Amino acid sequence: MAAVEIDLGKLPFDIDFHPSDHLVTAALITGDLLLYRYNADSPAQKLLEIKAHTESCRAVRFINEGRAIVSGSPDCSILATDVETGSEIVRLENAHGDAVNRIVNMTESTIASGDDEGCIKVWDTRQRSCSHTFNAHEEYISDITFASDSMKLLATSGDGSLSVCNLRSSKIQTRSEFSEEELLSVVVMKNGRKVICGTQSGTLLLYSWGFFKDCSDRFVDLSPNSIDALLKLDEDRVITGSENGLISLVGILPNKIIQPIAEHSEYPVERLAFSHDRKYLGSASHDNLLKLWDLNELLQDSEDDEKNNSTAEDSDTDGMDVDDNIPKSSKGTKKKNVNKGQDPGTSNNFFAEL
Repeated sequence: MAAVEIDLGKLPFDIDFHPSDHLVTAALITGDLLLYRYNADSPAQKLLEIKAHTESCRAVRFINEGRAIVSGSPDCSILATDVETGSEIVRLENAHGDAVNRIVNMTESTIASGDDEGCIKVWDTRQRSCSHTFNAHEEYISDITFASDSMKLLATSGDGSLSVCNLRSSKIQTRSEFSEEELLSVVVMKNGRKVICGTQSGTLLLYSWGFFKDCSDRFVDLSPNSIDALLKLDEDRVITGSENGLISLVGILPNKIIQPIAEHSEYPVERLAFSHDRKYLGSASHDNLLKLWDLNELLQDSEDDEKNNSTAEDSDTDGMDVDDNIPKSSKGTKKKNVNKGQDPGTSNNFFAEL
């Protein structure tokens, strides 16, 4: 199936779509930040190309209703860029003590960032400060998702564990037992009852909400390649991006590969994202291309296969948040220093000009 292709020139690490306009931004290995306007009838138009960071640009998100873009880098900074002008709004030089690997939106006024030492920070744009710091993991933060109903952040890490950080208590509520493999991606599904993690081996780990110590199910038939990206389509289906370049539609409970829906390239799919209107599925890979797939076309052949799956029952018992102990690593990795406050040099005025 043909897709709209945008040649980014260099390897992209992250992409994000504007929340209300036909704009998409990409973070590149060169440290550059790109912004494009896209539509179905003509080639994408490059609006901005900014040297955002001195090292690679690993993470990018639109914030403030799309008026600004935040980006993160191994240079430990987080930059806010004006979408209209491309000018620097403000740069936080010491946002983290190590490389910033992931940034995700939480609410209209909060974002979360994760670094290579396993630290997660929550930034409040209204209070213009870092509101929470969680030293949740011992290796890099690979992915973060926000469960708004319970005010909890869930994160996966290269240390092979899943963490749950409670924003109300400002504590790390629990962490799963250590897997033998890196956890690379995470989504919450089944109306909040299941947490799905993609792994380095291609297995999907399923955790029941409130019982995070060990996974309740393992889906091993998906791929022999790592699951680098997960994108929730609805409560029963997730789109996966794999190391072999395949993009697949997968059913959860019952666990089923509904079908491969696209092949980006022979290279790993680094990131997946939906456009604001869900007309397009964006995929970024090591072929230096951002591809925009017509989502309706991708899904039309799979609808008939899934008509009966939505009524399948989940046999796992629902539970409250009963986990409260954080396991020690069995891997012997260096224990990180636990800082309750911010890193030295972290400014409380990051969003003062936004």
